[in-house]
Amino acid sequence: MNELSEIRPPDSALCVAARQLVARIGPPVLEHHVLRSYLYAEWIGQKRRLSYDREILYVATVLHDLGLTDLASARSRFEVEGADLAREFLAERGMETRRLDIVWEAIALHTTAEIPQRRSVEVSLCQLGIAADVRGIPDVDAEPGLVQRALEAYPWLDMDEALLASLVAAYRKNPAAAASHAVADACERRVPGFRRFSLCDVLFERAQRQARAPE
Repeated sequence: MNELSEIRPPDSALCVAARQLVARIGPPVLEHHVLRSYLYAEWIGQKRRLSYDREILYVATVLHDLGLTDLASARSRFEVEGADLAREFLAERGMETRRLDIVWEAIALHTTAEIPQRRSVEVSLCQLGIAADVRGIPDVDAEPGLVQRALEAYPWLDMDEALLASLVAAYRKNPAAAASHAVADACERRVPGFRRFSLCDVLFERAQRQARAPE
């Protein structure tokens, strides 16, 4: 398995099963994204000398985009649907409820910037690792050559285009998917006429209804 020499992924049965699942169902670009995300998450955790459950971090990070695969039905926002799918997959393989709850939360919150940092270490690191692959690793955690080595292990391919296409595809399956700000961001760029949810619109429409209501 390709990896950074400093990081040896856990090889428990759950971790192996998670790795095999993403290899089986995801296109290579998605598989590489989740594996790079894990490398960055683990790197940050080690560099900051944090104490955490490595198995939870691995399965949460590697399974975080199940909501963008063919396994998802697009009945709800992809982060929540992916969290549900991961929970079901891991529960069937014996992961206990307390740890399942952490995995679910890490995946459900992975596109949210601040809330994960106030949750468990695993939830925080999962979000940081995924964000590092999309936005870049934080300067405080960076090291010369780190990103290049991660990309050599798991090449970028066309991740920028592929991720946007996956987010738009979730919206095409069900417009309710635009409740995810990540989906809405992609749709603003790729879906003609798309208009994202605005609290201002809701309040304005409510005020209009109130004004028309009989005394």
